[in-house]
Amino acid sequence: MRSVIIGTGSCIPEIKVPNSAFSDHVFFEKDGEKNFKNMAGVIEKFQTITGIEERRYARTDQAASDLGAIAAEAAITDADIDRETLDYIIVAHNFGDVAADTNRLSLVPALASRIKAALKISNPDCVAYDIPFGCPGWLEGLIQANIFIRSGEAKRCLVIGTETLSRVLDPHDKDSMIYSDGSGAVVVEGREGDAGMIAWKTQTHAYGLTELLQMGPSSSPFADNKANLYLKMNGRRVYEFALNHVPLVVKTVLDKAGKFPADVKRILIHQANDKMDTAIVERLFKLYGIHDIPENIMPMTIRWLGNSSVATLPTLLDLIVKGKMPGYDIDKGDIIIFASVGAGMNINAVLYQL
Repeated sequence: MRSVIIGTGSCIPEIKVPNSAFSDHVFFEKDGEKNFKNMAGVIEKFQTITGIEERRYARTDQAASDLGAIAAEAAITDADIDRETLDYIIVAHNFGDVAADTNRLSLVPALASRIKAALKISNPDCVAYDIPFGCPGWLEGLIQANIFIRSGEAKRCLVIGTETLSRVLDPHDKDSMIYSDGSGAVVVEGREGDAGMIAWKTQTHAYGLTELLQMGPSSSPFADNKANLYLKMNGRRVYEFALNHVPLVVKTVLDKAGKFPADVKRILIHQANDKMDTAIVERLFKLYGIHDIPENIMPMTIRWLGNSSVATLPTLLDLIVKGKMPGYDIDKGDIIIFASVGAGMNINAVLYQL
């Protein structure tokens, strides 16, 4: 039996925030020195490196669990199932529900319980729990759902990735331009046949690396509230870490399944940074002695959606299967790769056949 994705859904917030919205921001370097560079030049360089032109933010009346419930409802509808037959609801996030204009986290009850209530699921045997696992959280939730299904513990699971990163950003940090809000969800069911999850792999590189992505004070020495903590990243070291480790994890998954890059139709990688994701895929192919990357193998949404952490992969999948990513179609029998990297430092990859 394999774990098959039978329904997808996403919630793409309606508020568009272009790069020009940051033109009046005052950025400080990590040493507290004010960045006096021309902001137009800063934004242009940022766009060249990351590929991001705009991102989406949630409305002030929406929290991460609200976005998650919308994506989940869409996935359940797409799967055309009775929601009371779900055995697990697994919700990946990193900050819980954060109210607008604060960076105070609300984690009790768990977002999975809040979303289950919003979906009006009354079955007490539908177990709802959260995963804080950095950006790879949704994919790790998918792996856990797969383990439940293969063990006979579950028949159907709902896996959600939801985040409102706009609520935990330091307005005086250039990295604030990277992040966005959103949610994506899938319904997974155990079925006989060739379709479904073929192989998977997860790693945690914690020792000496936990500071690459962590919470920290504002970059501004003049910040009003020194107790507030914001999402902070050592971009250069994250880039180097990803290039050195992610291709090897993906290769491990391909090798476990006896597959090669030529067998793969699409690579769905966490939308972290256009330049970094491209380099990861190039390095993966080079591990097999391949220097010419197939055209359109890696669909990207980061240009217009930014980096919404756990939401990037399920949102990308939903857009593809709903025909909203022209040129990146996937058909029955196609093999695709999911891969992600993020805080922890965690990496995971899944080989999946439609």
